[in-house]
Amino acid sequence: MGRGKLRIYLGAAPGVGKTYAMLSEAHRRVERGTDCVVAFVEHHDRPRTEVMLHGLEQVARKNLEYRGTAFTEMDVDAVLARHPAVALVDELAHTNVPGSRNAKRWRDVEELLTAGIDVISTVNIQHLESLGDVVESITGVRQRETVPDEVVRRADQIELVDMSPQALRRRMAHGNIYQSDKVDAALSNYFRPGNLTALRELALLWVADRVDEYLQAYRGEHNIRTTWQARERIVVGITGGPEGRTLIRRAARLAEKGAGGEVLAVYIARSDGLTAASPKELTVQRTLVEDLGGTFHHVIGDDIPTALLEFARGVNATQIILGSSRRKAWQYMFGPGVGTTVARESGPDLDVHIVTHEEVAKGRGLPVARGARLGRPRIIWGWLVGVAGPVLLATVLNNVDSQLGLANDMLLFLALTVAAALLGGLLPALASAAFGSFLLNWFFTPPLHRVTIADPKNIVAIVIFVGVAVSVASVVDLAARRTHQAARLRAEAEILSFLAGSVLRGETTLDALLERVRETFGMESVALLERESDVTPWTCAGSVGPNPSDRPEDADVDMPVGDHMALALSGRVLPASDRRVLAAFAAQAAVVVDRQRLKQEADQARTLAEGNRIRTALLAAVSHDLRTPLAAIKAAVSSLRSDDVAWSEEDQAELLAAIEEGADRLDHLVGNLLDMSRLQTGTVEPLIREIDLDEVVPMALGGVPEDSVELEIPESLPMVGVDPGLLERAVANIVENAVKYSPEERHVLVAASALGDRVEVRVVDRGPGVPDDAKERIFEPFQRHGDAPRGAGVGLGLAVARGFVEAMGGTLAAEDTPGGGLTMVLTLKAAAGRPRPAQVRPAEAVT
Repeated sequence: MGRGKLRIYLGAAPGVGKTYAMLSEAHRRVERGTDCVVAFVEHHDRPRTEVMLHGLEQVARKNLEYRGTAFTEMDVDAVLARHPAVALVDELAHTNVPGSRNAKRWRDVEELLTAGIDVISTVNIQHLESLGDVVESITGVRQRETVPDEVVRRADQIELVDMSPQALRRRMAHGNIYQSDKVDAALSNYFRPGNLTALRELALLWVADRVDEYLQAYRGEHNIRTTWQARERIVVGITGGPEGRTLIRRAARLAEKGAGGEVLAVYIARSDGLTAASPKELTVQRTLVEDLGGTFHHVIGDDIPTALLEFARGVNATQIILGSSRRKAWQYMFGPGVGTTVARESGPDLDVHIVTHEEVAKGRGLPVARGARLGRPRIIWGWLVGVAGPVLLATVLNNVDSQLGLANDMLLFLALTVAAALLGGLLPALASAAFGSFLLNWFFTPPLHRVTIADPKNIVAIVIFVGVAVSVASVVDLAARRTHQAARLRAEAEILSFLAGSVLRGETTLDALLERVRETFGMESVALLERESDVTPWTCAGSVGPNPSDRPEDADVDMPVGDHMALALSGRVLPASDRRVLAAFAAQAAVVVDRQRLKQEADQARTLAEGNRIRTALLAAVSHDLRTPLAAIKAAVSSLRSDDVAWSEEDQAELLAAIEEGADRLDHLVGNLLDMSRLQTGTVEPLIREIDLDEVVPMALGGVPEDSVELEIPESLPMVGVDPGLLERAVANIVENAVKYSPEERHVLVAASALGDRVEVRVVDRGPGVPDDAKERIFEPFQRHGDAPRGAGVGLGLAVARGFVEAMGGTLAAEDTPGGGLTMVLTLKAAAGRPRPAQVRPAEAVT
């Protein structure tokens, strides 16, 4: 008898519908005539799941007693005796009650599979043994019921049961997962949106890895040796030309076709000066690739094909995308091109795609940023043509029985001189002219093979040849120099234009500007240094790259900016021709620093304006809100002192109570005003010490009616590092605000819980709630939401509470209460001195 097959429904959290999906599959198999039984399924009093059990045969459970309590577990012997074709076994990671056949349920499942019974089971991602630490760091809950990853990986089928965090929380709030008395605790602890999102991502990634394993196993079973690149890492070689956007979009489309595809755009610049691309176009392409989810890389390398292949292999790429060459047909005489070279040398591990575009064969334009230097390859070719070319030409003419005549021979040698000038400049052309005149004299001018010349006409011809060759070489070299100078000026104009535009738009940050300097000039590091006077030391205002210089004199290149600022570059010495553009960058850096300082001053001005606004609001509060309780106190006192009326004891008590109430309100308002003043002036200095919440929170409830608040502070909570006085004032303000807006018949819940290294205090009311766009506004000073009546306070309670909490290193935020209302979430750091004891969450006991 063969081994049974295991099918697992995997979920990200309890309640996503794993058991429901398993039971639905069982009904489908029963309808097809499959012998299917329920070996163990726990519906947890969920009505819809319980209904799905109807119509399915259930194997009786085994009753066990442990420490005086009765439990039920799956009866493995009964299932083996029944021997169905398919058995449903819920909660694969469950730990059996002591005394069971096996300690873990997954071992029970192994026995069923060994007996040839197919099993359908369920498990949550947090119960996988390898993810225990990850799940604990996310949720703050350590899962003690785990199953080895290998058990799940050996499953013949794994199906992910997915649900968005919002939908799962709605299902929870509707009571479809837990009973109503556990909903609030679950939503505020384990079922937080962030927790559910992280768990969902873990589940999706784990299943994706498992799918990749299935693919590899299939390839092995069928002996498939060719590459199936299910995951792609695509390198895009860009030149800064207009075709770069097409290549990037093409690479992004290729990456989307495979799981986990990644796009890396790389620009390779030579190390001999300004980059050969428009900085503006490179910036556009960098933004495009980042918007499409890729990354941009800048590499320095003189041999572009080699640098590109080294980068691709260094990042373990699978594909390289290059554009068809923009060179015209005649330009291929200088070499095969980058695309051809990369394709030839890529080897079998890299696929090279040559993508067509609208700029194909339209010409590469003038080379920019090369100054008057032609580059080593062209100079070498120029010398070869100027020196070796005449020798080859003389050999060919001597071996060919043809009487071309001296004039034609001179024209051929003159053509080689022009070619040498075009390739290598003036010096190879002069060498070609001199060597060619010697060969003409030796081989083609009588007497042959002698230096002397018999016919004076030939002497004139040789002299004219030399003069023409030198003249042509000079003109060609001058034209090449002018061409490169014009191209360089164009590159400088583009850079300066881009800098001017960035100044007008205010887009460039200091780090981005320094990075642009580093990339433009091919430097290792760039730093902007400044000092207050000639005798004070230099300080770094900003830097990029490793090991930036601390002083201008330590850098390879320094560019002064005014009297007390300098741009320091390390990596190589720049030619003098590059310093003009560098000076523009340095001036722009100074402008950026000035702009940042102006922005800081503007922020300070806004702060002062906010202070003025608060003072204006304070005056308004004093003129109205503070006068209201004063007026009530004065009226009551005046009534008591009046001789015209004989007050009864009850009336006197009522007037005294009004005086006391007004004084309490006045004291509360003045206290909040003073607290806000301390926060605005930055004089709040909390005295942090470790304390238990149950020593502070109950004291904060003295200002509200006794029966209006329900308190849930577990004794097992860890201590928190806070200022007890500030925490008491913060909690008091939050609770008073909640009681004010909560219906009289509904209690305000104050509950605390531990989540990892944090402790949360949640104040839950069932009032009208607050819209999402107003949840931050209610924490601003002198803000009262909705139709709060005048005299109900000056709108400082929540602002003071948040200020005190943030001063202690905590946070205060507002959330919607499921079912209506507002929940204030106060998060504090747990003290490091006392470890958090083991806790049991509702979601931990139910899978």
